[in-house]
Amino acid sequence: MKTMKCDMCEATAEGETFEAWMQALMPHYMQVHADVMNDPKNGKEEQMKWMVENKARFEAA
Repeated sequence: MKTMKCDMCEATAEGETFEAWMQALMPHYMQVHADVMNDPKNGKEEQMKWMVENKARFEAA
């Protein structure tokens, strides 16, 4: 089980896999960072960039 911080703040989430960590982080992101999630400039390309960057962070942790 890995514990890793949110990429935007000090909140943490745990997960055995990157996908599990991402699912654990999702409620936090939807509540605290809703502005980022709802920003139209954060389309598919930005989502994919986030996935690549955070998967690398997870694997390095």
